[in-house]
Amino acid sequence: MKIAFILDPIPNLDPTHDSTVAMMEAAQVLGHEVWVTQAAQLSVVGGKAHAYLQPLELVPVTLGENRWVTIPEWYQLREGAFLCLEEMDAVFMRTDPPVTVPYLYATYILDYVDPVKTLVVNSPQGIRTANEKMYTLNFSTVMPETIVTQDKRVIREFVEKQEAAVMKPLGGKAGEGILFLQPGDRNLNSLVEISTHQGKEPVMIQSYLPAAKDGDKRIILLNGKPIGAVNRIPTGKEFRGNMAVGGRVAGTEITDRELFICNQVAPKLVQDGLYFVGIDVIGGYLTEVNVTSPTGIREIDRLNGVKLGEQIIHWVTGNN
Repeated sequence: MKIAFILDPIPNLDPTHDSTVAMMEAAQVLGHEVWVTQAAQLSVVGGKAHAYLQPLELVPVTLGENRWVTIPEWYQLREGAFLCLEEMDAVFMRTDPPVTVPYLYATYILDYVDPVKTLVVNSPQGIRTANEKMYTLNFSTVMPETIVTQDKRVIREFVEKQEAAVMKPLGGKAGEGILFLQPGDRNLNSLVEISTHQGKEPVMIQSYLPAAKDGDKRIILLNGKPIGAVNRIPTGKEFRGNMAVGGRVAGTEITDRELFICNQVAPKLVQDGLYFVGIDVIGGYLTEVNVTSPTGIREIDRLNGVKLGEQIIHWVTGNN
């Protein structure tokens, strides 16, 4: 089969960490053709989505002493062609957030892929529906106390009531811009003004979960079913556990409470065509639903001796 990946520039990817590379490697190992393109190379011609696609060959990573090992020349791109995306059996939309205007336009172009002919992961309509912060509000019964507002007064009242909170930009990624708030902080007003762009842009504020010190668990769901998890633990004086800000990763199990959360979110994820998703859980509470370019495969594979990439590709090819 032919599988295309819409991704960020390949030189920017880390083959020892990026889930996109893990899935491309898996597709190659399983005997499928891997093609790549970028969002800026998408077009609609004759009412169909097209892209400039290049065949990609990879040198898979190997497992060293508790880490993945790669070589400098880990990929090779072949001469490409301008093709209809429906010539592919599946297309992965793996461009990293934030979901900017060009990102949204790319999802509109992907609407012109016939889903009967080609599976798009994740659904472009689903990606537009699921802002990774706001979408979580669909599952308020398993979330911490949460508000979304740009009103400084409302934020201050919430922080005073909760005694501690975290403030998140609605379009952030990898922990960027997340702030810890306390009522007695003399910088509180300034932090809110900066984050809301002087009250012009809403933010999400959640009750701070003390269990965050023990880790922020990333659970990978495939077609609504949990297939693996990794715990991301804050290090040093950092309160965020995200790997991008230095969080330490550790093996973990999915608890009964977390399985309950997965069962709560699964029907809507599948309904919205969000087949490959990473949810974040702290202390038994859902904090985010990641649908654009969730990561964690490399860490889960290394810590648990599994091959999630191959599991995902098997599912994709089985649905074509």
